[in-house]
This record gives sequence, structure tokens and C-alpha cells, in this order.
Amino acid sequence: MQQRKLGNSGLEVSAIGLGCMGLSFGFGPAVDKQEGIALIRAAVERGVTFFDTAEIYGPFTNEELVGEALSPFRKQVVIATKFGFKIDPNTGKQSGLDSRPAHIKEVVEGSLKRLRTDSIDLLYQHRVDPEVPIEDVAGAVKELIQQGKVKHFGLSEAGVKTIRRAHAVQPVAALQSEHSLFWREPEIEVLPTLEELGIGFVPFSPLGKGFLTGKIDENTTFDSSDFRNIVPRFTPEARKANLAIVDLLRTIAQEKKVTPAQIAIAWLLAHKPWIVPIPGTTKLHRLEENLGAATVELSSHDLREIENAVSKITIQGARYPEHLQKMVGR
Repeated sequence: MQQRKLGNSGLEVSAIGLGCMGLSFGFGPAVDKQEGIALIRAAVERGVTFFDTAEIYGPFTNEELVGEALSPFRKQVVIATKFGFKIDPNTGKQSGLDSRPAHIKEVVEGSLKRLRTDSIDLLYQHRVDPEVPIEDVAGAVKELIQQGKVKHFGLSEAGVKTIRRAHAVQPVAALQSEHSLFWREPEIEVLPTLEELGIGFVPFSPLGKGFLTGKIDENTTFDSSDFRNIVPRFTPEARKANLAIVDLLRTIAQEKKVTPAQIAIAWLLAHKPWIVPIPGTTKLHRLEENLGAATVELSSHDLREIENAVSKITIQGARYPEHLQKMVGR
């Protein structure tokens, strides 16, 4: 597996990471713990060195899973986790945002235990908290870095003003936000800002929450606990309309003798050398398919063709329900 550096931070990771959320949370029932451990370790065996989790996934259970799976390989992998939500310790329910410095420090102590490590490689603020100045957040992480409990600071779904303000206090190693052929907003302001500041980019949902694999259509039903049930972009009508983008990927994939998912990930990799997508999966054959995208070459001609074709397609449906949309781009 090729390696990439996340901006100017010096943080080097595999060109494709593994988003671990779906093993515990978000896309239906959690996988059996041993199956989850086996999948994460299979990724390590195949050269993946970058693993993404968060306190809120579960809550807590995903960090525990990642910590147990990676403990034998701790020195050869990079673990990213996130803080920023208020979680009721009794019910495990999330009740709003909390990025107060004292809370960040508490969260990190819990994450270190669950991840079975003495240092978090990359610590993201999961969502920008409008109640806490970003300078205070960056300052708290800076202290944790000075104490050796954290190595690098990241932001997730932040807007460009916030990125600049945070970066002035503590250099931001990476921004994690959704980006794919299904959601291209970061290309307008965010990516140019990251390039200017030397910050790496970690696109989550590089396969459009599974849609760009070509395995989902208007008749697909999701488990009752699957987050996609409340996403406007995943209503049956929107899915039917949005299959145009999957058809385009299928056409290109057939020419290249690869899969639509591999084209979607290769498209992200071809943009900049400091972009590291983190597709998630619960299945070994999908993991292997996703990692295969690292060897797919897209020329500037291919990229222009994709751009021309995609510009004629209007994606239907918002990417988040309104209450979640309010929490991004701040």
C-alpha cells in the first residue's frame, strides 16, 4: 500500500484508511466483536495503517473494538478518534455538543483507556461547538499535545473561518469531512484553504454512504437502525434519480475493468497527494475491493471526462436531515 502525508504535519499514513464506525454504529446492527476484530486486523495485513473511530460511535464500543483489534500492532498504525459530544453516562444517549476544554480532557482520558494506548495519533473535534471559541478548543488540544497524550490535532466538518482560527493556535494536521462524487461542496472553499495552509484532507463516506458501489437502488431496504432511513438523499425517489451517477461510474469502471466503488475512490486519490479517503465496510471482500482502488490510475483525460459527465447530473436530496445539516460547515 502506498503512503501519503497529511499536509505539512509529517503524519504519514496508508493512501486509503479504514473508517471503523459502521462496525458498531450507524448502518444497522453492530457486527459480532470477533468479526470486527478480524476485519480490522485483515486491513492491517493488507497494508492499512490509518484507522478512524470516535467516542460517539456506539457510544464507546467502537473505540473499544479498535483498541483491542490494534493493540498487537499499535506501533505500526495511526489511530484517529474524536471528541465533541455530550453523552449521558447512564443511557449512552447523545444530548448536544460539548467542546469545553475540561470536557475534552476528560474524553481523552476515556479514549486512551478504550484504545489501549498512551497517545492518540490524531484527535479531531467531531463537530464545531458554537458555544466554545475554537481558540479554546485548539488551546486545550495543544496542552494535550504538550503532555504527550495527543500527537496531532484535527477538525471535522468545519468551515474555512474556523479552520483558519484553529490553525493559528495549534496547527491542524487534517480536516475530515464528507467528500465524494455524491457530495462535492468541499471543492469550492475548503480544499483550496487546506492546500494554502498545508492541512491534509480525510474524506469520509467516499462511496456516498454505499450508494456509489452500485449495490443500492430505489427498492433497497435498510435495517430500522440504519441512519440512511432519515437521510433525504436516500428516499426511494431520490435514489432512483441519483442512479444516473452510478451509471456513469459503471461505464468508466467497465472500460478500466474495475468496479464503480474503485473508480469513486480513485477519483478522490487523483485530486491531491494529501487526500486520504477512509471507506468503511463490515465485509472482507469489500475491504479488498476498496483497497484495490489505490492501484487504479485515472489520467487527467479520465478526470476531465468524469467532470464533464458529472456536471450534467443534479444530485437529488439533501445529504443530512435539517437538524444535522445545522452542525456542519460552521
